[in-house]
Amino acid sequence: MIAVLEKPTDGLNLCGKSADLSLFEEGGLSKLLFRTQQSDDDAAGRRRRVGIALVLLAWVPLLGLSAWEGHVFGGGVAIPFLLDAEVHVRLLLALPLLFIAQFVTEARVRPVPRQFIERELIPGNAVARFRDAIESAARLRGSAFAEVLLIAFVYGGGILIWRRYVVADTATWYATPSPDGLRFTLAGTWYAWVSLPIFQFILCRWYFRLFIWARFLWQVSRIRLKLVPTHPDGLAGLSFLSNTLRVLAVFALAHGTLLAGYLATQVVMLGTSLIEFKAEIAAMLILMVCMTAGPLLMFTPQLSAARRNGLRDYGRLATRYVDEFDAKWIHGTGDAGALLGSADIQSLADMGNSYAVVRAMRVIPITGDAIYRLTAATLAPMIPLLLTMMPLEQILRKLAAIIL
Repeated sequence: MIAVLEKPTDGLNLCGKSADLSLFEEGGLSKLLFRTQQSDDDAAGRRRRVGIALVLLAWVPLLGLSAWEGHVFGGGVAIPFLLDAEVHVRLLLALPLLFIAQFVTEARVRPVPRQFIERELIPGNAVARFRDAIESAARLRGSAFAEVLLIAFVYGGGILIWRRYVVADTATWYATPSPDGLRFTLAGTWYAWVSLPIFQFILCRWYFRLFIWARFLWQVSRIRLKLVPTHPDGLAGLSFLSNTLRVLAVFALAHGTLLAGYLATQVVMLGTSLIEFKAEIAAMLILMVCMTAGPLLMFTPQLSAARRNGLRDYGRLATRYVDEFDAKWIHGTGDAGALLGSADIQSLADMGNSYAVVRAMRVIPITGDAIYRLTAATLAPMIPLLLTMMPLEQILRKLAAIIL
């Protein structure tokens, strides 16, 4: 729960940890299941244990049931269990990465509202709106009804989507095509009704938390912030927002891993060429950039206005200063000795530096480094699949030619 301390700071009644925003604190459904009062450390430890338990619950029974049915290595199916790269990547790599992404993202996103306060970006007459934005995000995050809807979506739509668009059109460890439709094995039944819903729920909850984050940023972007165009961070004081994209690279890595697992099954087991999936790879990359970096663009209008106003104001101030400087030292009667010891020269240089800072101010709170990280994280899991298009020796030879 987010509390607000009544401690005035230039008209603000928000300060310290009371202004933190947790996106991945236990939701309302978890609080109904675990009715205990625990510290933050205890809750974090329990979330880690629950994450490990869910991963084991999703994968270990599949191994046991596949062994019982004889589909671990073969058993007369085209894709046996241990050779189905997609399911192992989904449950043993992508699912743990989503849990890891929660922990690292929480640490970076939680203090963001406090940064708005510490940098005095919220004007005094907008404190109530800022407080409402934080409390609204906290209520939405803790909504048990929202999590029940996610579960209903997973069982009502997620499984149907998987059966219609993802299930391989061949005999596998989890299902065999027949004239009457798919016939699921015992392992396939567990996968369809337990393992897959666990993964889809965690993934959908991630999307829901990103929606809460985007909604909070939109509400804050509607407040007229006290932006300073000469701020040395080059973003009028909002550079801390772009830092959140670095940790979201783990979230992008989980999606890249998920896509790589699907492509591995299609390319290695079913013999499809990797080049046929270039549209899917490009779509995944665009999706990751839009989901993670897109919400920050909502501050671009205010940043653009701050830059325009800064150029106008500092341009007017600079004109006044250089006019007076010219009148005193160029057309005036000042002597050389006074000129050598005058602070006017340094002030003129400082004025030029201030104007240069405003002119160089960015209006998009997204750095090139953040985009590179997101791109690399999304595409890195696909690198091993390049070996299906050309031998490793040829790849290394081309890299050596580029580098050397």
